[in-house]
Amino acid sequence: MSSAARIEFDHVTKRYEGRGGDAVHELTFEIPAGSLCVLVGPSGGGKSTTLKMVNRLIPFDSGDIRIDDRSVRDISPVELRRGIGYVIQNVGLFPHMTVGANIGTVPRMLGWSRDRIKQRTLELLELVGLEADDARRYPAELSGGQRQRVGLARALAADPPLLLMDEPFGALDPITRTRLQTELRRLHQEVAKTIIFVTHDVDEAISMGDRIAILQEGGVLVQYDTPDAILEQPANDFVARFIGEDRALRRLALKTLRQVQLQPVTDERGRHVSPETTVRNAISLMLETGTPQVVVVEDGRELGAFRLQDAGALL
Repeated sequence: MSSAARIEFDHVTKRYEGRGGDAVHELTFEIPAGSLCVLVGPSGGGKSTTLKMVNRLIPFDSGDIRIDDRSVRDISPVELRRGIGYVIQNVGLFPHMTVGANIGTVPRMLGWSRDRIKQRTLELLELVGLEADDARRYPAELSGGQRQRVGLARALAADPPLLLMDEPFGALDPITRTRLQTELRRLHQEVAKTIIFVTHDVDEAISMGDRIAILQEGGVLVQYDTPDAILEQPANDFVARFIGEDRALRRLALKTLRQVQLQPVTDERGRHVSPETTVRNAISLMLETGTPQVVVVEDGRELGAFRLQDAGALL
C-alpha cells in the first residue's frame, strides 16, 4: 500500500429523492497524492456528501471515484473503509474502551499482534502530542481537544494512504482549534498522507489547504486551485463574495517570515518573533505595538527584520 493516494472524481453526481436538484453535480477534479485538499462552501454545497462518497458511506448515482486508478465501486465497503482513516467532528470514540483500545480498533480487525498494536499506539500518542500514560485513560477523562487528537491517532493507526476529515475542529474553542490546525499541518508534513478536509470556515480552508475546492449550492465545483491563486483571482462573483473582501490580508496569512526577504536589523525597536510567524500576524503586531518593524529570531540568533513598509511589495 502506498503512503499517499491519488484521488480522482470523474463526473460524480448524487441525487436524493424528493429533492429538486442534485446534491452533487458532475463533480470532476483530481487530488494529487500527498496533498491536503479542503472542501469548502455554503450549507447545501455537498461538502460532507462528497467526502462520504469516497468511503461509500453515501452511494453516488453516476460517474466514478478512483483511488490510485481503482474505482471505489470495485472495492468491498469493509476493505475500503479499513484502508481509509476517518475523523468526524464529535470524534465517535468508544466510551467503554480505553484510549489505547480505541486507537487499536482497526489494527485489531486487521489481525495485528498485540505487541505491534501497542508499539503503534505509543508511536501515535507521541505523534499527536499525547502522553504514553494516556493510553490507559477513558474518553470521558479527556478534554475535547484531547479526544480529537485520539480520533486522529485512531484514523492513522493502520497507516492508511488517505484520511477523510469532516469538520473535525468545528466544535472546539478557538484556541484549541488553532492549536490543532497547527498540529495537523505539522502531522501532514511528517506522515505524508493524502487528506480531504471539510470545513465551512474560509479562513480555516485558506490556512490548512494545499488546494481548495469551492462548492456552491447544488454541489457544483466553481473553483479548484491553491489558496493563493483563489485569493488573487477568484473564478467568479460567487467565489469573490464567499471568500470576502479582505483577500489581500488573507494572502499575507499564507506566507511566514521565513519565506520572505528580511532586512538588516536597525537600531529601531521591534518585538522579537519566530520565523514561523505569518506576515499578517507580524503586521498586526506592529500596528498594535506602534513599532515599525519586528525582529525575526531563531535559537537566540537574529535573522533580520521585517518592516511595515515591506508588506506592500509582497502583494
